[in-house]
Amino acid sequence: MKKITLNSDVGEGAGFDAEIMPHIAWANIACGGHTGSRQTVQKTIRLAMKYGVKIGAHPSYPDPENFGRVSMKLSTQDLIASLTEQIGLVKICAEKEGGCLHHIKPHGALYNDAVQNEEIAWAILESIKNIDKSLKIITLNNSKIAYLSGEDFEVKSEAFADRNYNDDGTLVSRKKDNAILMDPEKVFEHVFKMISEKKIWSANRVEVPVFFDTICVHGDHPNCVRILRYLKEKFLELSGETE
Repeated sequence: MKKITLNSDVGEGAGFDAEIMPHIAWANIACGGHTGSRQTVQKTIRLAMKYGVKIGAHPSYPDPENFGRVSMKLSTQDLIASLTEQIGLVKICAEKEGGCLHHIKPHGALYNDAVQNEEIAWAILESIKNIDKSLKIITLNNSKIAYLSGEDFEVKSEAFADRNYNDDGTLVSRKKDNAILMDPEKVFEHVFKMISEKKIWSANRVEVPVFFDTICVHGDHPNCVRILRYLKEKFLELSGETE
């Protein structure tokens, strides 16, 4: 079984970060767009470094009122400026603690928009260029941002352990009751199919191919700690590895 790289969105005030960190490899740290401040970024970076977790920035549309989950109409330059500031904050804080910034994962509506909208994807890439082109980018396979990255950026494809998928490989909207998988056993079944068959069952029970380098368990999921512990336990039983 391939080694599984787990990532999680943290620094969002959900209260689970200290329990999440021992079970993940990459931390995506909220940096002021949807939530977070310099203080929370520094605190989360220290926690990540304690457990040897790679530090990532989790930038968003600048919209804390909607937790970054609603698309915004900003000028391209305003969006680039906001994202550059957010990513730069994590980089500065990481280096202050003796660490380094490893990757970028957009949050919420920005993440989803960058899958389909070239202008948004381009703005994200420009903001990363302003900081460091060597930073890895986490996105869905075959997204617009992955396409535009070309050979200039290193892209890591992502799958989601705790989310249901549509038949076209997109995520079921959070507005729907079946968007989120709650039961750790169901999450494991979902993830095991990804790993063993490179496929998932959609919410409509259609087999959908999935390609990934890393798997996300959301840090604000009410059962995220139980899910991460259960995944790790099951992978060990199967003689697999996680990192």
